[in-house]
Amino acid sequence: QKAGVSSSTVSRVLNYDSDISVNEATKAAIFSAAEELHYKKKQFFPKIDHVALLYWPKTQEELEDVYYQTLLHEIEKQAPKYNIQLTKYTRSDGIQNVSRDMQAFIVIGWMNHKEIKYLKEMTSNGIFIGTSPDESTFDAVRPNLDSIITQMVDYFISRGHQSIGFIGATDFNIDTEQRAMDVREWSFRESAKYYHLLNENMIFIGNTFSVKEGYRLAVKAIEELGDKMPTAFCVASDAMAVGALQAFNEKDWKIPERVAFYSIDDVSIARYVSPPLTTFHIDIPLMCETALQFLQERVLKGRTITKTTYINGKPVFRKSC
Repeated sequence: QKAGVSSSTVSRVLNYDSDISVNEATKAAIFSAAEELHYKKKQFFPKIDHVALLYWPKTQEELEDVYYQTLLHEIEKQAPKYNIQLTKYTRSDGIQNVSRDMQAFIVIGWMNHKEIKYLKEMTSNGIFIGTSPDESTFDAVRPNLDSIITQMVDYFISRGHQSIGFIGATDFNIDTEQRAMDVREWSFRESAKYYHLLNENMIFIGNTFSVKEGYRLAVKAIEELGDKMPTAFCVASDAMAVGALQAFNEKDWKIPERVAFYSIDDVSIARYVSPPLTTFHIDIPLMCETALQFLQERVLKGRTITKTTYINGKPVFRKSC
């Protein structure tokens, strides 16, 4: 109405239809009206079917599972927007039951070498969310844990802390069943060394990123350090931080006046613990959006060069530091 032409003409002009005969003044009026009305061109994506969604979390720990469940629900919610048809499989289904007719897959969680080999034999159009087991073959979207820990340490330094500890857990190789240093511990050590604050006595490493393990390690820190307790802790996950806060609260430590806590994930319970937890928010919708766009690039555009993208977190300041 603003441009004085029919809706079909508006649609053809905004979609740059070269066959339509419209003078330049009318085109200008259409584009001006569209801008004034904040018109957004609707995107139509070609259908991508036969996509396997492999839900493969390695843990049954409740708070950790919230993270994986949120990834799953977000992928399932966003996929229709990209016209991607998903078929879900879980670890209990077994990798051998994944259809060989699939043209692409998305993995949420952890897979061993045999499972990855099975997928590689079917297609290289794979995207891993949260892990990157084979960056030479598959795409990956991960939270930037290295940067997040570095930002934590930088923040504590900016607040005047000169004694900073770490509570975390080891990484786990599903193939060898051997434990290795997790990237969060590695990043903390590098940052602490940079500021000349690395103290092995203030690093507490467990076997799982769980509430129970966070509690156990915090009790150990209280027993071993006593008055030599650091004034701040970087904690590898919200689950561990919840357990650590419980242990320190039981012993009547003042948080954050005597010891501050900063963690990662921003799960829903983080705002309800005492005190509410300062944490890094992981943008799960953005991670899932990126994964689905990667899948489109692989299937529709034929991209063969792999991509690994690290998504930065956003600090959510509450009362634990």
